[in-house]
Amino acid sequence: MKLITKEIQKRLPVLGSTENDKDPMVQVKLFGGSGCTWLITEYDPDSRVAFGHCDLGDHDNAELGYISLDELESLKFPPFDLGVERDVYFTPTPLSEILDPKEKTVTSLLHEKIQNAKEQLDKGVDDVQR
Repeated sequence: MKLITKEIQKRLPVLGSTENDKDPMVQVKLFGGSGCTWLITEYDPDSRVAFGHCDLGDHDNAELGYISLDELESLKFPPFDLGVERDVYFTPTPLSEILDPKEKTVTSLLHEKIQNAKEQLDKGVDDVQR
């Protein structure tokens, strides 16, 4: 699958052009593995480098950064060696609407439960609710 099509490339802002926008538009959503997501807001077709929000499955450490499309295309996730894919049903959306902390996903709720259980265990609590 082509991660950035010519049609998408036409609507993607040039790298660096939205750095002063308080709420840039996510133009492309890429995903792969068990929870990796890249939300692309800018792109440079010459260097094949994008900019956007990168979440590699650890939501607490997700961040904005530069993304090499060449590197993404080379990734293969076990156990079936599946590559990164583009969400073909994604429509451009403001970044804040996707990252709104009030909107809890099943994954983030599960992550919170695991964190709470670890904290209770660290404190020596024997009755961890399951």
